Amino acid sequence: MNAQQRERQQGVARTIRRTLLALVLMVGFTIALVPLYDVFCEVTGLNGKTSDTAQVVAGGDVDTSRKIEVQFVTRTSAGLPWRLASETHTIWVHPGEVALARFTFMNTGLEKTSGRAVPSVSPSEGARHFRKMECFCFQEQWLEAGERMEMPLVFQIDPQLPQGVNKLTLAYTLYPQGPVLGGTYEH
Repeated sequence: MNAQQRERQQGVARTIRRTLLALVLMVGFTIALVPLYDVFCEVTGLNGKTSDTAQVVAGGDVDTSRKIEVQFVTRTSAGLPWRLASETHTIWVHPGEVALARFTFMNTGLEKTSGRAVPSVSPSEGARHFRKMECFCFQEQWLEAGERMEMPLVFQIDPQLPQGVNKLTLAYTLYPQGPVLGGTYEH
């Protein structure tokens, strides 16, 4: 083996080591991405997750001295031929009061499809105090081609919501669900 071949083998070995290191770093980054994203969302207030621990306040614990503006924003991701709209874009709610909002889903496609609404509440301080009691987001929804369906959202804002938070935005993004086989969704 001459010097040129040895140098070439060393170069190949160096490239393999660098590639393996890059692969290990990418896998590590992928594993750390979800917790890092949660921290980012907590700090910035983006993509606030509603509380899993908030409890429904017993009747009579309504804070009538405050009114919270709740805005509803809806969007549909690419690949799902649906429309989602709230009956009203804004409602005012007293903390502790049980509130109702209605949403309409419509499948504008030519086939039966399924979707799931993923909620996000901002600011993040409010997300911890937003309690959904009945929500279409709890499960996957199926709609026939052209079908329209109205669904309720029953929620409550915990009276412990910080005083400085007077407005909450609840955003729902619809995502396609179910395996796609031959261009159709299987149910």
